Amino acid sequence: MLAARAVVFLLFQGGSLAFWATLFLILGPLLPFESRYRLAIQWPKMMVWASRALLGIEHRVLGAEHLPKGPAILLSKHESAWETLFYPAFLPKTLCFVFKRELLWVPFFGWGISLLRMIAINRGRGSEAFDQILSQSKRVLFDEQRWIVFFPEGTRVLPGDYRRYKTGGTRLAVATGVPVIPVAMNSGDLWPRKSFLKRRGTITVSFGPPLLPESEDATTLMAKVESWINQEMQRLSPDRPRRAPA
Repeated sequence: MLAARAVVFLLFQGGSLAFWATLFLILGPLLPFESRYRLAIQWPKMMVWASRALLGIEHRVLGAEHLPKGPAILLSKHESAWETLFYPAFLPKTLCFVFKRELLWVPFFGWGISLLRMIAINRGRGSEAFDQILSQSKRVLFDEQRWIVFFPEGTRVLPGDYRRYKTGGTRLAVATGVPVIPVAMNSGDLWPRKSFLKRRGTITVSFGPPLLPESEDATTLMAKVESWINQEMQRLSPDRPRRAPA
């Protein structure tokens, strides 16, 4: 049954992406940016619905009251593709993801996000990559009033795996004075990284209280983010194994 559900979902996902991305590539350039973004996020909304209807994956949200009205930088646990669909579908603000530029080469998906003013970086360029982020983020945060989403582990991790958090998001917070919101979620329990099979159940997304960069350096601030996320992950999924840092 799991395999049959996964096959149906994959066919629906691939077919709808090809259709929606083609429609978006035709209409998107003709629309103002906000309308373009609202059109684009209809597909993630559809996928969150499909994951519930076809795979039996529900979700619940904790701490939504912590989300600010002004600019914010979200620093999120990253275990699955599910959260990349959930964030634009759920969050009230227009989002800007920081992602590796190789995703722009993915057919349909990459072509579509190229029209959404996201921040694509060359991770092999070291400090130059942060300069790219900083130069674009001031426009995104203050002129466009968008939230920026970072995955500080740098890639999706398996449940229980631990990677040291990169400080790009907190460096940006210190440079701009914008608060960071830590986010924990146990999506990998149901939709694991690189797994064809998905399990029924409920994913919990927990937003932490804002952490202000005042009088903090990026390393100290990220340590607070990491500590909150790790403690919250232990609370959300207490039976998970804990492996050493990669």
